[in-house]
This record gives sequence, structure tokens and C-alpha cells, in this order.
Amino acid sequence: MTEAIADTSFLIDWARYSRRDLLWRLFDVVHLPESVLAEIYGEGTLAWIVDGLASRRMALFTETEDVVDLARRIVSLSRALPARGVDLPEAVCLAAGLKFGYVVLTENGGAVMAPSFLNELSPVKVMRALDVLHALAQAGHIGLREEVARYQVETGHRFAKRDLRRLGLE
Repeated sequence: MTEAIADTSFLIDWARYSRRDLLWRLFDVVHLPESVLAEIYGEGTLAWIVDGLASRRMALFTETEDVVDLARRIVSLSRALPARGVDLPEAVCLAAGLKFGYVVLTENGGAVMAPSFLNELSPVKVMRALDVLHALAQAGHIGLREEVARYQVETGHRFAKRDLRRLGLE
């Protein structure tokens, strides 16, 4: 069973995508930390989360003391590096990813880079929306070019040209 944990940036964008339920083709459960849920106010995002919780495709992640302690350490370490820092909700996702083997879903640049800068986090797999779309295409669920275009139009999220080039889309 493949499980993920998502931060605010990923959830807000992904909820705007009309084919958002494709996420369940890759993940059996997506965990939502309490600190992430507290940051979400948009009606569309909240409605999608409520549906996900009701269908048991999403689950509330209770932040235990050991996870929060590790997350605080990640925040502190990330501030000392030349890369973008990681805020506590994203650090909770990274800590849970390390502790429980969850894939971390984020659009936060600091969280994306953290496993390459912090050796302790090197086992953590981090995926952005473009990575999720690529994985869906690799599994034969979507046509990558078409879905990337749809995602960008529907969400207003523009992927970096270098990332699109890496996938042969630019």
C-alpha cells in the first residue's frame, strides 16, 4: 500500500484540477497533518478534503511529539542552508515521510530540496504535481502533454521551463 502526506501548497493547487481523483491511482491514502489542515480556507479545497476523508482516501495525521520535534529540527537545519527554508507544516510532512515512509506531496521549493541538502532526509521521496502527473503518465493513466496543459490552465500553476524540458515537454 502506497501512502503519501500532503502539504498546503500541493492540496490547494491539486484541488483545482478537474482530474484530481487520479491521485488515487498512485496513492491508497493521503495523510493530512493537522497543521496543514489549519492553513486551508478555500471552499473548493475543503470540499475535496471532506470527500477524501469520507471515502477514506484521505486521513487526518495527528502530529505526535516525536514528529514535531523532528520537524522543528528540520526547520532549524533548513534555515542554516543556502536553499529555501522549510516552514513547520512542510517539515511535519518531511518528518512523517521519514518516520513512516510516506511520499511527501508539496510545491514548496524548500521541502523539495531538503532531502538533497539534509542527509537525514535522503530516504524521503518528495513529489511535486508535475512529478505526480509524470508518474501517472508512466503508469499509462494519462497522456502527459495533455494533462500538464490542462493542469496549468485549471490551477493557474505554471511549471518551470527547465522541469518541462527535463520531461521533453518544452
